[in-house]
Amino acid sequence: MKRIIAVANQKGGVGKTTTAVNLAASFALTRRRVLLIDIDPQGNATMGCGVEKSQISRGTGDVLLEESDAASAILPLESVPGLSLMPSNQDLTAAEVRLLTTMAGRELRLRNALKPVQDQYEVIIIDCPPALNMLTLNALVAAQSVLIPMQCEYYALEGLSALVSTIDQIKAAVNPELELEGILRTMFDPRNNLANEVSSQLIQVFGDKVFRTIVPRNVRLAEAPSFGKPVLQHDKDSRGALAYLALAGEMLRKDDEVVGESEVASPLDTPPGAEAAGAESDRPLN
Repeated sequence: MKRIIAVANQKGGVGKTTTAVNLAASFALTRRRVLLIDIDPQGNATMGCGVEKSQISRGTGDVLLEESDAASAILPLESVPGLSLMPSNQDLTAAEVRLLTTMAGRELRLRNALKPVQDQYEVIIIDCPPALNMLTLNALVAAQSVLIPMQCEYYALEGLSALVSTIDQIKAAVNPELELEGILRTMFDPRNNLANEVSSQLIQVFGDKVFRTIVPRNVRLAEAPSFGKPVLQHDKDSRGALAYLALAGEMLRKDDEVVGESEVASPLDTPPGAEAAGAESDRPLN
């Protein structure tokens, strides 16, 4: 698996950063080299990896403004072997404003910056801001696929239509390789009738593009960022941790099927625990 994945949804509070951080950590657990790019000025992915955003000397903003190369802005995370981070903070807002005054090639900045380093990683995950702005556009132009986390509620469906339309426009105009990686149902509560109804509608419309894995509401998952850790390090046996392990396993198995390698995955291909968690992935984990 060699892919650049943007985790995007213009609606806030749907679990984008939680998904980006924990999916990156899950892939790193499979002994893959993973780069997590924080392209959100809030810097939540940076803080969630235990990096103090106010202390970074170089970050995504410097890379987008071409004031730093990507390699100089990347921090290896000692706490998670195999995982590296391109951090961000509020300076990224100023960088976006400056990008808006640049007419030529502003949407290509991230893609061009990643070219010298992307072969060093098997998976690159980009945590996007909750908006369809210039920062998200840079992420979508640089990415090969988009993973959309969403809550199963009415307003989320409305936003999903707009995001899918944006993906189609970018694919037609700038990035023909861009495709939908999948839709991830997050913060799912099976006791909620509306959530179950929306989930069924998603499957009817998007079919196998809806991941079988469902991420439940989970206390350990919610509190892990306050400790500056992925949930796998905070509580590896929690339902939230098992869900993201199952998601990584599901994505790896799908990738094997695409390249015609659908035999049983080796221990290096499937995260430990993903088999057990994946067996339950059709059912909400709670």
